[in-house]
Amino acid sequence: MHPHGELPVSARDVEEAAKVLSGVAKCTSLDYSERLSKEVGVDVYLKREDMQVCRSFKVRGAYRRIFDLAHGEEDSNRQVVCASAGNHAQGVAWSCAQMGIKGTIFLPSNTPRQKRQRIATIGGPWVNQVVVDGSFDIANQAAQEFAESSGAVMVHPFDDPLTIAGQGTIGVELDQQMPANTKTVLIPIGGGGLAAGIATWLRQARPHLQIIGVEPQGAASMRAALKADTPVRLDEVDSFVDGTAVGRAGDTTFAVIRELVDEVVTVPTGAVCTEMLDLYHSEGIIAEPAGALAAAAIRRYLPQIPQGPVVGIVSGGNNDLSRYAEVQERSLRHEGLRHYFLVTFPQEPGALRRFLADVLADDQDIVHFEYTKKNNRETGPALVGIDINDAADITALRRRMAASPLHVEQLNPDSQIFRLLV
Repeated sequence: MHPHGELPVSARDVEEAAKVLSGVAKCTSLDYSERLSKEVGVDVYLKREDMQVCRSFKVRGAYRRIFDLAHGEEDSNRQVVCASAGNHAQGVAWSCAQMGIKGTIFLPSNTPRQKRQRIATIGGPWVNQVVVDGSFDIANQAAQEFAESSGAVMVHPFDDPLTIAGQGTIGVELDQQMPANTKTVLIPIGGGGLAAGIATWLRQARPHLQIIGVEPQGAASMRAALKADTPVRLDEVDSFVDGTAVGRAGDTTFAVIRELVDEVVTVPTGAVCTEMLDLYHSEGIIAEPAGALAAAAIRRYLPQIPQGPVVGIVSGGNNDLSRYAEVQERSLRHEGLRHYFLVTFPQEPGALRRFLADVLADDQDIVHFEYTKKNNRETGPALVGIDINDAADITALRRRMAASPLHVEQLNPDSQIFRLLV
């Protein structure tokens, strides 16, 4: 921990990182979002780190850290090790291949297959992958133990001053790209390296700028740290927003964010999914869940409407397309457009037909039906999923269900039985 006022990363460190990364990392574009601008009522710009080398900002910090090993005073024959949910691993793999350094990468078991394949392609013979059964924190512990036993240099995904400085080079670019009257910048937070780095530069370059961090509700480790005034371990972490599924904020990143970031807000997973779909359909941006965090917060979770332009960081675009069915499912539930019910049907001909005629409106669809007939019973339960056109239509649907002779029970998405059945 660092005492208040004595920060582990400086603007000069970020400036040095910008020199190292010149000609290595792309200067990604800052794109105007017409859709979000209309929704919020102010100009909204998106910093496209999904178009970065390896499709994520993580290559900036990884390269900056490994550069010191390859070109500095450290033994250039030593290997590196890291733990990552995928993007940092790709950054490390790419940096190892570029600089000819061996690397071992520990990945949590929830890392999408697409990211594992990309790591192998990017790193080639320079990188070895080790998949650990568990979360990022378990993979991180395994990587630290490997570093101690093998002598490999740990390249931490966020809690290292050089890594933070590398991520901070986005702030240097933003300072040159943003409109002069920009009021707010929103930055995704997992362990906090991206927010700490960008804030380090922007706080000195544009001291009046509002800087907001964004976490998923299911992995809000930085908010927990700020509340406790020290990093604490979350009891449970939702791994869906895998790029930010960190159970404990970093000591170094916390010290910076506590001093330089104005506020940290959280976004429900369903809202992240809705924004992922809208980014794709409206802007053609294939964002991973963490990459959609800032845009989702701009859309609905700003603490107050800014009086000037807003910038959000699209931190990465390494998304497994096979996840889009789940993304759509979570989005529809969050928007109140998909609901699940347990319906007890009498085991007689025509029961389902009567349900369709008496309960469903013309514009409502059954999207899931799971019914097991029991020959020795007079009734049988069915799990029924229904899509509606407008969230407000659920009131009339419930009213028609209550008036029907069937026993109908709506399932709460947060309940244990819902997680068991759906």
